Amino acid sequence: MKIPANEIKKIAFFRALKLGDMLCVIPALRALHHAYPDATITLLGLPWAESSVHRFPDYIHSFRHFPGYPALPEQKFVPQDFTLFLNEIQQEKYDLILQMQGNGSIVNPMVELLGGKYTGGFCLPGDYCPNTEFFLTYPEGIHEIERHLALMNHLGIGSQGTQLEFPLYKKDQEEYDELPFSLEPGRYVCVHPGSAGAWRQWPPEYFAMLANHCTRQGLTVVLTGTADEMNIIDLVCEHLVCEPVIAAGKTTLGATAVLIKNALMLISNCTGVAHIAAALETPSIIISMDGEPERWGPMNKKLHTTIDWTTDQDIKNVFIVLQDRLGILQTKHSGDGAIAVAGQHMVDRL
Repeated sequence: MKIPANEIKKIAFFRALKLGDMLCVIPALRALHHAYPDATITLLGLPWAESSVHRFPDYIHSFRHFPGYPALPEQKFVPQDFTLFLNEIQQEKYDLILQMQGNGSIVNPMVELLGGKYTGGFCLPGDYCPNTEFFLTYPEGIHEIERHLALMNHLGIGSQGTQLEFPLYKKDQEEYDELPFSLEPGRYVCVHPGSAGAWRQWPPEYFAMLANHCTRQGLTVVLTGTADEMNIIDLVCEHLVCEPVIAAGKTTLGATAVLIKNALMLISNCTGVAHIAAALETPSIIISMDGEPERWGPMNKKLHTTIDWTTDQDIKNVFIVLQDRLGILQTKHSGDGAIAVAGQHMVDRL
């Protein structure tokens, strides 16, 4: 390690982003905790992420709400709130503060102002960099998990593996058990047509086409999402041949994870639930609408297929993937190989 363990007792890392972004840095946080097991690690992030302290108690020990900063779109910037935040963090006197937000072009000067004894993170050539010893030139063209492990490596911290984590607890199961529907594990498919940005949403009618195929194979279709995504759920429902189970707007994050864990498969945009499926090893088909499947798609290609819709917009190819996945999975669960023939008939009709 470039910084001896006896010098590091308080660590803060800055990542004010969404669920999927947070899950992709868990392998790096695992390595960080392994290197500095006696240090407390504080997340500086968006309000939703406070729950990460309870979800990942080994890697995230406390949370501070980051109130926003100019040119960061995730929340409104209020100068007075930021000034208070800056003063409070400076008074905390962190030994190490890590910029894990992005390439640093906007936030590196701000992160240096937080007053850490040591500051590290990512930077771009030619941009402001607080120091060259602990800042890594932002790696392009690699997975987000590997990018943050590269930062750990730059700090002299060894990897503890690339696997994602999403621990489930008794409360998650209790919240799932309280849902107004009952499902047989392995006999349903979760379909998640929403995403934080409209440009990352595959057309609802395409999700419906895949869902209808699953229905014809005797599987229950479960539509997942947030309450804010009910308009997308309604658009999918307009094209379904059978009434689905609508979990959208009814589940906590923990209950959604239990739902995904027990599903035969997840079909989703490239969004937070895709990373939950990767962590829980639930097979999935992920539609990438942003042209960065190598950055965000699940790393385990045996369990997950990520389709780059920006380069291949043939729905037949998605059906072929679905057919193959269902054939393998249902044969594994029931020994019924007839699904392969039924699936080919569906592809031929497109």
